[in-house]
Amino acid sequence: MNDDELIAAVAGGDDAALRELFSRHAPWLAARLRAVLPAAEVEDVLQETFLAVWRGARGYRPAREDGTAGGWLWGIARRQAALLLRRGGPAVLVLPAVIAADGRHAEDPQEAALARADLEQAVAALGPAGSAEREVWRLLYVEDRPVAEVARLTGVPEGTVKSRAHRVRRLLRAALRGGQTAEGGAR
Repeated sequence: MNDDELIAAVAGGDDAALRELFSRHAPWLAARLRAVLPAAEVEDVLQETFLAVWRGARGYRPAREDGTAGGWLWGIARRQAALLLRRGGPAVLVLPAVIAADGRHAEDPQEAALARADLEQAVAALGPAGSAEREVWRLLYVEDRPVAEVARLTGVPEGTVKSRAHRVRRLLRAALRGGQTAEGGAR
């Protein structure tokens, strides 16, 4: 059975189909969730994700493209992760990358607010809203879209998207390090 057929079976109440869907998709979902959540929370989010799949399988509408089931599952997992983070309070909402970049800990709400301000300042270094770099950042890293889709949406080749993504990462690193570029020199 392909993923679309499994989801249709889940919608019909087939728990074996849910187990199969879980075994196919839980490993990569967990890997992606570990990038944004503490390890202890990943298992809970996976459980909530597949519970939401069980409840919402009837609302799934397969597209003609491959990978739509995976995108649907990732969307559910992202929403479950966001709900978990919101329940944790404002200090938990700081991106782990910001904390890792400057060594601060998010237990203190004041530090969390400062880290968010640092992130906003770093994003401002990408240029005005709508600029090429800012748009690539939004589509790739905020909306978590694949490179091919970003290329299609922005009307540029995939290689250009990758180049802009590299520049975005370098600019963000430099801004978060206080004006030092990734190579160690001043901006």
